[in-house]
Amino acid sequence: MDSQRLRGLLEAVREGRVAPEAALESLAQAPYVETANGRIDVHRALRQGLPEVIYGAAKTAPQIVEAMRALSAHGQPALATRVSPELAERVRAALPGCEYVADARLLCLGAPAAERTGLGRILVVCAGTADLPVAREAQEVARRFGNKVELLADVGVAGLHRLLASLDVLRAARVLIVVAGMEGALPSVVAGLVAAPVIAVPTSVGYGASFGGVAALLAMLNSCAPNVAVVNIDNGFSAAALATLINRT
Repeated sequence: MDSQRLRGLLEAVREGRVAPEAALESLAQAPYVETANGRIDVHRALRQGLPEVIYGAAKTAPQIVEAMRALSAHGQPALATRVSPELAERVRAALPGCEYVADARLLCLGAPAAERTGLGRILVVCAGTADLPVAREAQEVARRFGNKVELLADVGVAGLHRLLASLDVLRAARVLIVVAGMEGALPSVVAGLVAAPVIAVPTSVGYGASFGGVAALLAMLNSCAPNVAVVNIDNGFSAAALATLINRT
């Protein structure tokens, strides 16, 4: 259930196309659906503006299938993040309508949200090719949530001229998601060039002293640019969700 579907249901009752009892039955399942393995939050889109998304890495194929079916049965798109190719294959065997975006490790069931006209563009900026899986997760999730999204890749600070060559693209974005590992300097550099919110995403890319992304995380948290906010290591999904909410205001 989301605000658009709820509004449509209320209008249908008002116009006599749906009986009040039928509307009550539709709402009786709120706010979640009980399944064998969990409670699927089908009213999250109504409360928060974004539907529940399945974290796939720690789940089995039957658990993902069950959750996706529950969301789909309530008219919601179903997304599962961090899904390996092997796991995706097993899920798609049970749900042939699923689309798998391999480089984003994202399973999708149902059409993306319609692109909202009048909104700005979200720009995902990626430091290096090794950061692309996280950047592509952010890009695809933001696109599925109805945003206009563009990806600017391989513009890390080791070759600053590559970033500066796209200054017009950077400054045209309404929200920027900046993904980087190693020393994590890119979000601060980008934030100093634009007048828009920058959501920094540290990745676990780097040699030993990067401590699995902790070095990049701390660098981003210590940014002197005031327009930088930071999500957790490798968390492209949360960056996309936050950017979507910012882009709607």
